[in-house]
Amino acid sequence: MITVVGTGTGAPPPESLAGAELVVGGRRHLDAAAVPANAEQVVLGPLAPALDIIERHHDKGSRVVVLASGDPGFFGIVRVLAERFGPGALDVRPGVSSVAAAFARVGLPWDDAVVVSAHGRDLRTAVNVCRARPKVAVLTGPGAGPAELGAALGSGAGAAPSGPVAPRGGAAHEHSPAPLKRVLLVASALGTEDERVERVTPAEAAARDWGTAVSVVLCLDESRALGAVRTVAGPPPAPSQWALEEDAFAHRDSMITKFEVRALALARLGPRLGDLVWDVGAGSGSVAVECARLGAAVIAVEKAADGVERIQANAAAHQVDVQVVHGSAPDALAELDDPDAVFVGGGGRELPEIVAVCARRARRGVVVAMAALDRVPAVRAALTGAGFDCDGVLLQSSRLAPLPGDVTRLAAANPVFLLWGVRNPVYREGVAQ
Repeated sequence: MITVVGTGTGAPPPESLAGAELVVGGRRHLDAAAVPANAEQVVLGPLAPALDIIERHHDKGSRVVVLASGDPGFFGIVRVLAERFGPGALDVRPGVSSVAAAFARVGLPWDDAVVVSAHGRDLRTAVNVCRARPKVAVLTGPGAGPAELGAALGSGAGAAPSGPVAPRGGAAHEHSPAPLKRVLLVASALGTEDERVERVTPAEAAARDWGTAVSVVLCLDESRALGAVRTVAGPPPAPSQWALEEDAFAHRDSMITKFEVRALALARLGPRLGDLVWDVGAGSGSVAVECARLGAAVIAVEKAADGVERIQANAAAHQVDVQVVHGSAPDALAELDDPDAVFVGGGGRELPEIVAVCARRARRGVVVAMAALDRVPAVRAALTGAGFDCDGVLLQSSRLAPLPGDVTRLAAANPVFLLWGVRNPVYREGVAQ
């Protein structure tokens, strides 16, 4: 058997290492453990050489002990060892994970928290999860620590979160970035005499050098940190309904993406946890809100001040985070982080230019809704010109409507063109790779 010991918030018990002929772990784990004098020690760095050494000892029946942080089955080395040697070869003795310890230190339950690893992974996923969810634990790594997370949350994400907006009429708030209402709790050196948990804003985190002792970062909306009683751990389940009726949103003079159009748009956008979606020309924000309900981080861009207010009110009513930029595309898009997917609504003369800018920035796809036939060729050209595979449909629907005499007719809705482009993986920003 290969014994995998989670050190939790303290050193492993001495008996865990008794008789070990090979002990593998990080330098700090080996230094803290009572490693037998005659045991070979391997400091974990690149995994492949360590796994080869483990295999040699395992094949000849030596006792192997692997030291790991916290619960080694939770974003830990158990996965790699099980893939190489099989689960039956492992004797796993978990410790207290850094996530559980950090939440315990601040006195919060964490069955409703989302845990995301940025260790050796793209930080943008962790950033987008923090934007979308009120309680997130981020496992950090080199180049993806509190400073980088704070910098990403504090910039490039548009204007203020759901809530009151600045008075109308002034241009000072146009395009001005403001972070979501988030606080970072940085837990360092858990289980040691140097342990500390520090509460900082994203901006304060970005301005610090945190060193290498950080264990985990909790990103919280403190007003929602307790959450509701849950029966299923992790992120909330997907909503039971989407493409909601128009009356689920505040809107002006029926200026809202109708639910039939919204249903297909959502299917083509594919919003999910870890994604960033732009809703450009957001109007009432119905698409933005629905993408947020499905787990994505969302930035809504709207040029009308009363539209900004409606988007924020709709986001608050549906209890989701939507960041709003008050400004006109394409200029308002310049400082935003690159999205995974973009929805573009409305349509004036500048629509093809806006779509072209969005297409150059989108990682996965762009969906465009428009009523004017004249705009279709130019929008299609903008999508294909950016290297997208383009498709589309004209949506014409008729809804049941009552007539006098307890009878029903079909009431036709205005037709809408929906075009969508999907990123060709060998084409980025108009240049073949």
